Amino acid sequence: MKSAAYLRTLSSLLFIWIFLLPACASADIFSRLFGDDQPMEVQIADPYIELHTGAGRGYPVFHVEEQGEWIEILKRKTDWFKVRTRKGKQGWVAREQLEHTLTPAGENTEIRDATFEEFSFHRLETGAMGGDFEGADVMTFYGAYSFTPNLSAELSASKLFSPFSDAEMANLGLLIHPFPEWRISPFFTVGTGIIRTNPKTTLVQERDRIDQLAHVGVGVRVYLTRQFMFRAQYKNYLIFQSTDDNQEINEWQAGLSVFF
Repeated sequence: MKSAAYLRTLSSLLFIWIFLLPACASADIFSRLFGDDQPMEVQIADPYIELHTGAGRGYPVFHVEEQGEWIEILKRKTDWFKVRTRKGKQGWVAREQLEHTLTPAGENTEIRDATFEEFSFHRLETGAMGGDFEGADVMTFYGAYSFTPNLSAELSASKLFSPFSDAEMANLGLLIHPFPEWRISPFFTVGTGIIRTNPKTTLVQERDRIDQLAHVGVGVRVYLTRQFMFRAQYKNYLIFQSTDDNQEINEWQAGLSVFF
């Protein structure tokens, strides 16, 4: 059976996949739209615009704002936008209606999502992965910064679970992307880090051990839609153990990432 700690970590991973990553994506799309966190005011060009009580067609319309009125766009949730009228009413408007509004310059409001071209070169990336670390379950969270389309740096934190010990691992690596313009884009990685092992012994109390490690690896990023991508990777670790008996470990992981 999986340990309680493993199940808690798995729950955290699923939470990030399902809730936090889409929220980060929506927040970044909002900043791409307006350039900062300040609300943008647009004018209604259609005969009217409908305000819903929630972000979805299943929520009822509670207010109709007429042509020529101005509304402020407060935030985004997928293809729904929270707006505020000049009289203080707040509600959610569908994307297709918001696209028929006008900016203060009299131009049509442009709602731009992250595109495949932005996948080819983006500055920031974050994600969560799970997999196998030489027979042990492993969960990893990471963040990356791209210097150029072909080179990025990545910092990751991992939690390992095995029948005999638990461990925490931190890695800093460089990633080389030879074909960033491909929808299925391979990468190579090399880096270093540390691993802290916590033995689960009961008869003899063993001390936690901290060892340095190095890794080389290969992986692939697959563009899915908007700001989301699938990522899978293989890493070969060399752990420099304090007992002078170095250990070689193979790791396989896959997960979901979002880029900014």
